[in-house]
Amino acid sequence: MTSFDDRERAAEAKFVLDGETQFRVTARRNKLAGLWAAGLLGKTGDAAEAYAREVIRADFEEAGDEDVIRKLSADLGDKASAADIRARLVELEAEARQQILAG
Repeated sequence: MTSFDDRERAAEAKFVLDGETQFRVTARRNKLAGLWAAGLLGKTGDAAEAYAREVIRADFEEAGDEDVIRKLSADLGDKASAADIRARLVELEAEARQQILAG
């Protein structure tokens, strides 16, 4: 084995780990967004957790965040604009990343 092979394997492993981490961060962000929206909708406890799971599932409809934004916009109506939702997702992504990396 050469050092080039070792570096290539290390780069591939890092790429996979980064992808897995981003998936976990996005799922956590969507859960946090679901809990935030549930609060705006007056849901608490198990109902809030169930709604958060719905938001997580909504992200599997298509690539990107538009499916989540559509769901939240439809459910929240005039309680939050699409711009508000997008801004909240950015904030929650940072929070989710911090939580995931902290373990």
